[in-house]
Amino acid sequence: MLLALASAPLHGYAIKEAVAEESAGTLTPRAGSLYRVIARLRSSGLVRETEPRGKSAPHPGHARRYYSLTAAGRAALSAEARRLKRAAAVAEKRLGTAGSRP
Repeated sequence: MLLALASAPLHGYAIKEAVAEESAGTLTPRAGSLYRVIARLRSSGLVRETEPRGKSAPHPGHARRYYSLTAAGRAALSAEARRLKRAAAVAEKRLGTAGSRP
């Protein structure tokens, strides 16, 4: 979810769609769990409620809430990216594929 918010503020459904798209469909958060995770990220200070960039399309029903990364959220995402790179390097070394291209 932090990665989905890295480029621009998004509303809940757009976050769900971004997560599904970026994971090639392997992750498809359900509404209940999506909003619980958003609440947890907000209470941890990684995400905040914000205004959308530019004009937002009107939505019938409840007003959409937009979320964006905080500085702490960007730092956490960056740290996780570094951790994953190190893990991938260890895996490649163990498999003997370091430096080779598929």
